[in-house]
Amino acid sequence: MRSFKHGFTLVELLVVIAIIGVLVGLLLPAVQAAREAARRMSCSNNFKQIGLGIHNYHAAYDQMPRHGSGTHLTSNAGDTDPIVGNNGMNLSFLVALTPFIEQQALWEQISNPFRPTQGTAIPPAPAAFPAMGPTPTKGLGSHGQHRYDPWLTEVPTLRCPSDPGVGLPSHGRTNYGACLGDAIHHTWVGQRYYDNMAGHWWNVDVPNSGLALRARESCRGAFVMRQDGKFRDVLDGLSNTIVAGELVSDVGDRDKRTHAYLLAGRSGGVYDNPNFAEANTLINPARPKYWQTTIPNAAGATAGLQPQGEGMRAYRWALAQPVYSAMNTILPPNREVVFSDGITSAGTLPPGSRHQGGCHVLMGDGAVKFITDSIEAGNNSGPTVYANVGGTSSAAIDPNVIPGCQSPFGLWGALGTKASGETIKASF
Repeated sequence: MRSFKHGFTLVELLVVIAIIGVLVGLLLPAVQAAREAARRMSCSNNFKQIGLGIHNYHAAYDQMPRHGSGTHLTSNAGDTDPIVGNNGMNLSFLVALTPFIEQQALWEQISNPFRPTQGTAIPPAPAAFPAMGPTPTKGLGSHGQHRYDPWLTEVPTLRCPSDPGVGLPSHGRTNYGACLGDAIHHTWVGQRYYDNMAGHWWNVDVPNSGLALRARESCRGAFVMRQDGKFRDVLDGLSNTIVAGELVSDVGDRDKRTHAYLLAGRSGGVYDNPNFAEANTLINPARPKYWQTTIPNAAGATAGLQPQGEGMRAYRWALAQPVYSAMNTILPPNREVVFSDGITSAGTLPPGSRHQGGCHVLMGDGAVKFITDSIEAGNNSGPTVYANVGGTSSAAIDPNVIPGCQSPFGLWGALGTKASGETIKASF
């Protein structure tokens, strides 16, 4: 009797391999989608923690954490060494939130004198940084001489898991920033001005101050730089007002969301046309997330891109300057960052994320919403609300865009204003 051993034919083997290939091809995108969904949920939870921290802070101090707070003495040591002065009121709202988002140890380092752990000791006295630390504008070179650890700390709650940005030349990154409203003018300083001779900020919030008047006209968001704010100020309702938005941190790839275009100008520039970049064909049509490859770096009075370095988007969680820790509701999410002057000025600062199709925002009532890139945003080519810039005003271009008007940027702009008298009727 003969015995026969049965096996697969070549055709059967190829069919099985083909089926396995199809199943793997279907499975991998599903796995990737599931992982991104988990990261997006984690990001939303981080934002909820920040929202809860803001509410707990308000319950404790009867105000929101100030964006642009800190010590304010008669001199500011700036970026010199050794740094023994004040921090120049440059602290972001996230610094005050640290004890309210489970970062008590970090807060203890900040709120007490801090002895450098690396570099030389600070001579002759004191031998430590003062309470509330030096200015977060302190550069990496300065940290190399007298390292102030808190400003270089990466806080997990402030990072979105989908954002791959990590490491130098950033200090401590953040993916969440304060909402400054739907306008540009004075949003980077609020109702104060910096006196170079005296070396500190002056409060000019007096009835006859032109600067204070301009700031009250244009600083329409839940946060106003270097000014206290309360929930009672949000007349449009906490559930209708954005208090913070998600940010994308730079990874060195000329991304228009993180690599700023500088010196776009005020009147006749980005103040009058937030759609400045598209109007001047600065965006690569083949790769619309990136700038044109021919745009040079800004130099002197020549407009261009911000040179790579420590000044990129979302690179310093502790610094209140808008490029690092703030956003506005002029251009919709994931659009370009354009400044009227340098990175310490103001411009279009849309939120953004590495999530597909939009980004998270934090509402005043603590709710976290996902805003799509296609949200209704009015006329992006019309002027922002401003007056007395080069002897002109937004009303000279559009008579409807005057201080106190409804947001010219549609539903998106209305969500960013705290007291424009607009009722949100559409879902978002």
